[in-house]
Amino acid sequence: MRESHPGRPIGEESDDDLPLRSSREARADVGDPGDGPSPSRKPVTEFKKPSTVGGIVYLVVLVAALAGVVVAATGPWRTGVSWLGVSLLAGAGARLLLPTEVAGMLEVRRKSLDVSILVVFGVCLIILATTIPDQPV
Repeated sequence: MRESHPGRPIGEESDDDLPLRSSREARADVGDPGDGPSPSRKPVTEFKKPSTVGGIVYLVVLVAALAGVVVAATGPWRTGVSWLGVSLLAGAGARLLLPTEVAGMLEVRRKSLDVSILVVFGVCLIILATTIPDQPV
């Protein structure tokens, strides 16, 4: 039996113990990209619809937030930042009301932490948009 490397249990192999292979041999194992799409893989151009209500709500919140960013960058910044804050508050409300089983992409952490983060950032953005004084031009 071989000596064990420090930090590795005795008898367990590592990548160092495997025989070296050429890139051509490695491509032969997984299929050459030039051979066309694998039958088990779907084409990248295929659009997958959200499978949960939370996924749909997430996309709506994302579109509203992006619209707020575009409005803030190209027009009245207060309106855009307010849209962004309101979209975060809408996401918080949806995360609070939807059960975990259907929350989809709205579920990242525990429900209380997700809602807290979205509410804090949404409220901060709305406060920012309403309290910063106008600057002279």
